[in-house]
Amino acid sequence: MIISPRNDLAGHRIREEYGLVRGSTIRARHLGRDILAGLKSIVGGEIQEYTKMMAEAREQAIDRMERDAEKMGANAILGVRFSTAYVMGGTAEIMVYGSAVRVERES
Repeated sequence: MIISPRNDLAGHRIREEYGLVRGSTIRARHLGRDILAGLKSIVGGEIQEYTKMMAEAREQAIDRMERDAEKMGANAILGVRFSTAYVMGGTAEIMVYGSAVRVERES
């Protein structure tokens, strides 16, 4: 599956458009991570526990979007964008969306 933020692909032609596909996950903070993050905020620097949690959430959302596109018969997702939204105290939704298409190489 080709996944791109672009609306077109160099060397490819869009043969079929299937529509919007999306994937999302909602993640909550973890008490253990919060304690480590609190300590890290005192000394400064990257809070690696949260960085890792958000990276895993993005990957899970991409996997779900990709499965949605495969069900439609797509072999590419174009115009891919991410969105993050606050849900409630300590939780956030990570959503990824794009246009499912079938592309073929130009000759």
